[in-house]
Amino acid sequence: MKIRVVSTKDEIKDLNDKDEIIHIAFRPSNTDVFSIVSSCPNLKAIHLSKSYKQTLSESAKMFLDMQGIELLEGDVWGHRKDINEYSEVSENVYNKIEDLKDKGFSENEILENMKYETNLSPDFVKFLIEQKVA
Repeated sequence: MKIRVVSTKDEIKDLNDKDEIIHIAFRPSNTDVFSIVSSCPNLKAIHLSKSYKQTLSESAKMFLDMQGIELLEGDVWGHRKDINEYSEVSENVYNKIEDLKDKGFSENEILENMKYETNLSPDFVKFLIEQKVA
């Protein structure tokens, strides 16, 4: 799964209509959120840091909820935007999740286990689990 990393407001105009997950590396305004959703009709989730998620307006959260777009907390660690505008979730992450499911682990146990094995937030791992089922 590819995550489009948006570092500045100016990059919103460059979004692809096929982008499904956007990581916003700045504090977005309501206008920024609306512009991102308008630019990406297939958007499934917006991923932002904990501090940015906490300060996102209630109206932006409600708008995303009404559009069926999940708001995920987390960071994209070690990503070099100058090399690639996308960060990718390794197939190994999906394989590990499937392996834990096959072993009978509950969703909470999978979240806890993956938190220590990856730099992915529990929000994001839960999203991956749900996407794999869907």
